[in-house]
Amino acid sequence: MSVGVGINFFDRVRLALAVSTAKTVISLINLLRLGAGSVLPGTLAYRIQPKILSLLSRQVKGGIIVIAGTNGKTTTSLLLRQILEQANYRVAHNAAGANLINGLITALSANANFLGTIQADYAILEIDENIIPKAITQLQPKLILCLNLFRDQLDRYGEVDTIGYRWQKSIAELSPETIIILNGDDPTLAYLGERLVKESRWQNVRFFGLTEPDKYLEEMPHAVDAIYCPSCGHPLDYQGFYLSHLGDFDCPSCGFAKPSLAINSQEWTQILIGVYNKYNTLAASVSAQELGINKETILKTINNFQAAFGRAEELEFEGKKVRILLSKNPVGMNETIRAVSDIQQVQGASTTLLVLNDRTPDGTDVSWIWDVDMENLVKLQGTIVVSGDRVYDMALRIYYSQPDLANRVNLIVKEDLQAAIATALETTPSDRTLHIVPTYSAMLEVREILTGRKIL
Repeated sequence: MSVGVGINFFDRVRLALAVSTAKTVISLINLLRLGAGSVLPGTLAYRIQPKILSLLSRQVKGGIIVIAGTNGKTTTSLLLRQILEQANYRVAHNAAGANLINGLITALSANANFLGTIQADYAILEIDENIIPKAITQLQPKLILCLNLFRDQLDRYGEVDTIGYRWQKSIAELSPETIIILNGDDPTLAYLGERLVKESRWQNVRFFGLTEPDKYLEEMPHAVDAIYCPSCGHPLDYQGFYLSHLGDFDCPSCGFAKPSLAINSQEWTQILIGVYNKYNTLAASVSAQELGINKETILKTINNFQAAFGRAEELEFEGKKVRILLSKNPVGMNETIRAVSDIQQVQGASTTLLVLNDRTPDGTDVSWIWDVDMENLVKLQGTIVVSGDRVYDMALRIYYSQPDLANRVNLIVKEDLQAAIATALETTPSDRTLHIVPTYSAMLEVREILTGRKIL
């Protein structure tokens, strides 16, 4: 639609000025190689035109696609984008991972001209789980994809049931034509979908999940968040766990159970490493199918997919292979350790670098590391290098993960991150991959050292 339809002259002028400012700042940041320019431009644009997010999003021809969840947003967003582009659609995307309001504005502004007119068939916007209610009111999305809900940054967000309730309330106020795709293996999201169907008479609710019992965990992990029935509060019966509280479940009290899935996971290949990336694959695939993309195009894209920055991203530095595995909460780090363990059990023990920060993007409460099954990493008997703002917290966690003094892991503590990376590379055999496991802000620092360029 034309940018001029439905808005007054003053709003049009302010929109053009806001977008022009954002685009100019983006160009300057890129020219000076200061980063991706994904936050500041949107902040400035919003101050000039507070309606900018709504005014830009309603111009996207095919509609807005919102991707939310604690883990997997960036990888899933990138995969879905590449699928749509393979089908010859023009896609706007907050690819740098800036998922607050200012990041969304920046992404849309970058795809508009200086008059504020945007030409895109779809816009894929990954959104921080805490701003879903505010964002979707302005975006009025065509499709909402909810990946999972885990405990993450409790100092900011609270428990998963609180977030789930807020999501349900805000989604129920949207047009019932909105397509809702949910992880059916997550009890909180399965219940959200059930409530939308029963209470709001929603017709476009789809579920994805795993149907592969061979991928069950051997036992229930420590980092589980939602093992009680969201309908009646009774403990759920699990046939098996795939990842944290995601699994095959039912409630013996009220009959609530894992819903029917729109996809058979056994028929789909997997991107990257780890069970969590199988979920990301399925999420993007179901979404693409709902948008009318054929299976052949989807599979072709999956088979040629490259990781997003920091998400199982593989680099080469000083002649050695490095894989960066962002881990910012207990579930994410447990799955990272699981993936690293699978690799090292086949190839032999190697080096792992853990980098723990406690800045705003990470969450200031780092007590979550005590919910991580570090013992599974320690028992590999390789070398563990620790660094970051909270290096001694991580070192202490590793120390207490050792079964006894006679079987101590080779633990190296380095306050300076650059020195930590150098040490980790030195202790990594030439035929092995160094796995770096950082929190979010630490991941940005690691990439800057390895690539010479900031992200944000």
